[in-house]
Amino acid sequence: MAGIPILRTPILPEWIDYNGHLRDAYYGLIFSQATDALMDRIGLDAGYRASTGCTLYTVEMHLHYLQEVKAEDTAEVTLRILATDAKRIHLALELVRAGKEGVAAGAEVMLLHVQQHGGTVSTAVFPAAVSAALATLRDQSASLAAAAPGSRRMELRAAARPS
Repeated sequence: MAGIPILRTPILPEWIDYNGHLRDAYYGLIFSQATDALMDRIGLDAGYRASTGCTLYTVEMHLHYLQEVKAEDTAEVTLRILATDAKRIHLALELVRAGKEGVAAGAEVMLLHVQQHGGTVSTAVFPAAVSAALATLRDQSASLAAAAPGSRRMELRAAARPS
């Protein structure tokens, strides 16, 4: 795995679709759970959220489906912190099937730290301890190579016109 381990989860039977593999939406669920695990690791846990009204919002996510995940698989997710600033985290996640070769899926995610108060939402600067935890993870993952492709512009190119 090319990242810092953050989540391990079995594939639940209800996540399997009519083709016999993990339904596309559940890749997003697994990556979302990995983001929750990251929040716990850096100090944005349930206690922090309850006491401050602050949390992370996912503002963009790009998924790459690379290999089928089956019911008998166990998903392991790793992360790399690509960049951070005072309010945002640019994160790469990779899902592998325990004991099997190759990355099954990758996600590139942009997260935004916000404060929810009285029905309004505004961006919020990370506390110093959270920024330090993010910097440590960023430094630990800086030299780790990506095993899944990063995001790119999605488009259908116009067919070449006959001459």
